[in-house]
Amino acid sequence: MDMSGALEIASCTDPGMVRSHNEDSIASDGRIGLAVLADGMGGYNAGEVASGMATTVIVTDLQQLLQEKVPYQVDEESGQAIAQKLLREQIAKANTSIYQASQSQPQYAGMGTTLVVALFYDNKMTVAHIGDSRLYRQRGDEFRQVTKDHSLLQEQIDSGMITAQQAKLSQNKNLVTRALGIDPTVDAEVHDYDTQAGDIYLLCSDGLCDMVSDEDIGMALQTLGANLKLCAQQLVQMANDNGGRDNVSVILIRVLRGYPAPRGPLSKILGWFR
Repeated sequence: MDMSGALEIASCTDPGMVRSHNEDSIASDGRIGLAVLADGMGGYNAGEVASGMATTVIVTDLQQLLQEKVPYQVDEESGQAIAQKLLREQIAKANTSIYQASQSQPQYAGMGTTLVVALFYDNKMTVAHIGDSRLYRQRGDEFRQVTKDHSLLQEQIDSGMITAQQAKLSQNKNLVTRALGIDPTVDAEVHDYDTQAGDIYLLCSDGLCDMVSDEDIGMALQTLGANLKLCAQQLVQMANDNGGRDNVSVILIRVLRGYPAPRGPLSKILGWFR
């Protein structure tokens, strides 16, 4: 099913005010309803390599696989929804590629990347994430964080060691507890969500949410959401105006209309060519 008429996508990425190069990588394909954002880590350009490998592997493979597989169906062998199964498999493949490169090439030793992926289909969205890159949702007047960071800070909040307010002042913001490519295997967190026409989804690296409060991000979406490209650029500018200590990347996705999957043998086939 061609999703390009159901979604509007805009993005922006910037090295920030301090870093000499950009280790974030972003990619999207409105036709298949896919957005991917990765925030690389590692010395020299290793982080850039890791994040680039992640987005390339996931987008390239899913562009091919979604021509053959129907994301809303259930895999008979595993009992998993096809969308979740595909995301887990491609994330595992990307993890292996990054890990093997880091083991075999000394200049890439220890490289890794955070990741957030959104796949839209059948009035739903499957989200997979690793680390502290985030996905937010603006629905009507409500702006909320959908993903939950895999970070030391989040673990401290969950355990009651510190409050969310104290966390905003913490020096441990960049200590992630899960990343792609660091270990031979990785456990991506994957969930499904219903979507509505008018929703705006924001994928971002921590270069945005570490520098700009959720309140200000939500306000920007409220006031500039009618122009997604301008809104994406403004969010990056806000991070830079507040110091821009890290690379900053955003992908904005607006749901323009409902996109139910075609049902029945004939409609299912025709749906992919609509």
